[in-house]
Amino acid sequence: METLPIEQQKTLTAVQGYLELGMCREAMRELKTLPAELRRKAVVLELEIVVLIRGVRWKAASVAARRLCRMQPDLAAGYIHLAFCLHELGDTNGARDILRKGPPTLQKEGTYYYNLACYDAVLGDLDEARTNLARSIRIDKRFRDFAKGDSDLAALHSDLR
Repeated sequence: METLPIEQQKTLTAVQGYLELGMCREAMRELKTLPAELRRKAVVLELEIVVLIRGVRWKAASVAARRLCRMQPDLAAGYIHLAFCLHELGDTNGARDILRKGPPTLQKEGTYYYNLACYDAVLGDLDEARTNLARSIRIDKRFRDFAKGDSDLAALHSDLR
């Protein structure tokens, strides 16, 4: 991240603190105090997306995530966030398509494979879901524990014992 003036760094730290406390409205209020030129930067936009997602504001988060994808087409985070929002909005096919058509940088992310596994499972493609879940676990073992409690992966829970 580029160096920001100390006051703006403090604001971003406050936003993260509010998020950790589950205080999404306060986090968004803090973000809105930043100058407009800073709010247009990818790092701040991604933080805004996280605030919107935590606040269960799927439509607004998906709009912001699309903007992030346009701003930084090689950045994996925008596509992961956008796909997640689409899935939560009921467009699981669209979510899977966004990930599959995203940049090659996605394929280095365990979250990419984990989310694909979720979308595949929800859409009934359990073989592909198993393959993608295994890939995510190879990248980060913690995905096994996440999967055990994920209702999207309920059809695979017996595989995880």
